[in-house]
Amino acid sequence: MAIELTDANFEELVLKSKVPVLVDFWAVWCGPCRMVGPVVEEMAKEYGDKAVIGKLDVDNNPNVSIQFGIRNIPALLFFKNGEVVDKQVGAVPKSVLVNKLNAQL
Repeated sequence: MAIELTDANFEELVLKSKVPVLVDFWAVWCGPCRMVGPVVEEMAKEYGDKAVIGKLDVDNNPNVSIQFGIRNIPALLFFKNGEVVDKQVGAVPKSVLVNKLNAQL
């Protein structure tokens, strides 16, 4: 299951992670986010401890959303060594996200 990320735990779980991280910025009211959500959950199961897969609700966690300039959702940011290394905005096929994450492993 994808980790629930918040303003409070973001630095510890994402920026200090020793493995690549995929963060799904989403909101309950966002239709395309509901399409991406199940794909993110599948990836969380498939990657296990090879990568951190997390979801951050932009409505409940405005600080991180502002820090990374999230204006459109779903926005999926790929982190490595605490830095954003790739980004995908909008709903895309699972293969696109898998390829972007695999490039960071």
